[in-house]
Amino acid sequence: MNRCEWAKASPIEKKYHDEEWGVPLHDDHRLFEFLILEGAQAGLSWRTILNKRDGYRRAFDRFDAEKIARYSEKKTADLLSNPEIIRNRRKITAAIVNARAFLEVQDAFGSFDQYIWQFVDGVPIRNAWKNESLIPAHTSRSAAMSRDLKKRGFSFVGPTICYALMQAIGMVNDHTVDCFRYHQINALG
Repeated sequence: MNRCEWAKASPIEKKYHDEEWGVPLHDDHRLFEFLILEGAQAGLSWRTILNKRDGYRRAFDRFDAEKIARYSEKKTADLLSNPEIIRNRRKITAAIVNARAFLEVQDAFGSFDQYIWQFVDGVPIRNAWKNESLIPAHTSRSAAMSRDLKKRGFSFVGPTICYALMQAIGMVNDHTVDCFRYHQINALG
C-alpha cells in the first residue's frame, strides 16, 4: 500500500495520514483544535505537534474555545511551564486570542465551519500531485484566508499555516495521486 512520502517517517505520522489528514472536517470543536495545533506547529515539524497533541488536549481544556477565551495571566504562566506543549509565549497567547476570535466568528456566521469553508466555496479542492515536491506551501486561497482571519483578530495564521490547515481539514486533497488515500478522500467530497 503506497502512501504520501511524509507519512512514512514515523508511526504517529502514518496513523495521522491514514486516518485524519485530508478528511473533510465540519465539526467546529475539531476545527478549532486544528487551528490551534497548526499555529503551534509554526517553525516546527508536524511530528513534534502530533507527539504533543494529547498534552495540548489536557493543557487547553480539550480545546474548549469558551474556556480558553477566558484564560488569565496565571493560566498563561502555568502553560508556559507545561512541558507537554510548546512553551512559546506568542503561540500560547495566540491560542487565547484565537479562541476569542473563533467565538466571534461563530456568532457572526453561525459556525466556524460556515466561515472557513467559504474559502473553497464549500467544496474540497481535488489536486492531483504526482509527487510532494509539486505541492505548494501556500496558495492564493490560503493567502485570502490568512488576510481575513487576521482582519478578524486571529494570529499565527499566515498563508502557509492556513494552507496546512486547509490540507489537514480536507479543504484540499493534497495526497499524491499514487497514495492509497487519494481516491478515498476524493470519494468523501
